[in-house]
Amino acid sequence: QVQLVETGGGLVQAGGSLRLSCAASGRTSSSYAMGWFRQAPGKEREFVATISWSGGIIAYADSVKGRFTISRDNAKNTVSLQMNSLKPEDTAVYYCAAYYTSGYSRLRSTYDYWGQGTQVTVSS
Repeated sequence: QVQLVETGGGLVQAGGSLRLSCAASGRTSSSYAMGWFRQAPGKEREFVATISWSGGIIAYADSVKGRFTISRDNAKNTVSLQMNSLKPEDTAVYYCAAYYTSGYSRLRSTYDYWGQGTQVTVSS
C-alpha cells in the first residue's frame, strides 16, 4: 500500500496562487496513478486532476482547466498541484489519492489510497 500526505494548503485572496504537494511512502516502486480531489462542506467529493505513472496522461476537471497544473516526480515520490487564478469556488479540502495501475482515472471509486486532506480557502 501507499501512504499519502498533503501539504501546502492555506488562505489566499481571489486571483492568487497556491502549490499543493503530496508525498507518497510505502510501496512506491510499483506503477500507480495519482489524483487530486476536493470536497466543500455539504458537497460531494469531486475530481480535480489525475496523472499516470509515466506522466504521459493528464486529465483535468473542466472547472480548473487552464488554471491548475498537475505534475509528478517519481524519483521523489511526489505529486504537485499548482493552482493559479484561484476563485472562491475553489475553496475546499483537497485530497491526494492513488491506485496501482499504469493508467489513470477520473473516478473516486477507482482510488484505493487517500491522504488526510489539506484546506484551501480563497477569499473574495
